[in-house]
Amino acid sequence: MKIGGFQKFSLLDYPGQLAAIIFTQGCNFRCPYCHNPRLVDPQRYGKRISNSKIVEFLQKRLGRLDSVSITGGEPTLQKDLIPFIRMLKKMGYKIKLDTNGSHPEVIEELVAEDLVDYWAMDLKAPAQLYRILTRSEIDMRDILSSMRLLRESGKGYEFRTTFFDLLFTWDDIADIRALLKPGDKFCLQECRYKVTLDNLQPGKEKTGLSEAAYRSLMDHPQSQSLIHWGDENHIDVMIRSL
Repeated sequence: MKIGGFQKFSLLDYPGQLAAIIFTQGCNFRCPYCHNPRLVDPQRYGKRISNSKIVEFLQKRLGRLDSVSITGGEPTLQKDLIPFIRMLKKMGYKIKLDTNGSHPEVIEELVAEDLVDYWAMDLKAPAQLYRILTRSEIDMRDILSSMRLLRESGKGYEFRTTFFDLLFTWDDIADIRALLKPGDKFCLQECRYKVTLDNLQPGKEKTGLSEAAYRSLMDHPQSQSLIHWGDENHIDVMIRSL
């Protein structure tokens, strides 16, 4: 595993679990708002962390940590992801995996072996903007296949979209809604502009978030409308503001 970062514990990343977080190095997308550029841009890579040191730490924390969250970068690019997760599962850890959904064949194998306990998949954009935002040649059919696999996995899962207000409008969020189905959990999260792949500055004039009444994404009337839409369509909608 090419590991570029490690967080020893988190109470926030895995719902209801005390988790360690492993950050893999490398991604096939180049989303301009990415807040982990040191894991995506090879020119910004830091020193890799030894797999053995992480495993040694996790062995010592058995009984005190509940789970391991694997994120990135894009974990499904790692050739030894599956055997690595098998090892963690044998140790007794629950596994949460974050993915951009671009490699459904890897997700399918993980589901078949029952190796992941909770999934989080990014929905980067509405279909017509996917290649533009990710600056990739992603086939939208792969994204839809990954969504289907998560729904059929029998495990907890969530889809999430970062509201990139330099490109998105609320009409785009409405188009993303069309990808969701009853029973899904969907999180709309505010964009972090402090450190990004393209050194972006917020475009808050577009979303109206700079207005006194709407200091966060959660406060925006369109967010409340999205939550109401979710209730009507049996989709659990959450808003994550900074």
